[in-house]
Amino acid sequence: MPKLVKLYIRNVVIGFAIAGAFVGMLLWFNVMNLWHLVSTSDSGLLAVALLWFMNGIVFAGVQFGYAVMSLAGKDENPRGGMRITPDVTGEMIPVRVPARKASRQLPRR
Repeated sequence: MPKLVKLYIRNVVIGFAIAGAFVGMLLWFNVMNLWHLVSTSDSGLLAVALLWFMNGIVFAGVQFGYAVMSLAGKDENPRGGMRITPDVTGEMIPVRVPARKASRQLPRR
């Protein structure tokens, strides 16, 4: 089996395990009275299964995305491109600036 398929299957299993822990914590801590709602309903088991499955899809996708992004290594050598800092090695050149007029009037309205 290719390495990428093994990586995908492993991370999907990890994601569904995390989703199972998440749903278990939701029920254990009785968030929004979820345990009472599930335990007193006749279709509570179906609701828990769907909650686990839908969260499993989300957590598996996040886990696989994290694993794929972690595969990239940091480049040791610079990749080139433009230099960010300019070379400022030249001498300063004096420039004459003409003086402004001393009295300046505002335009009339």
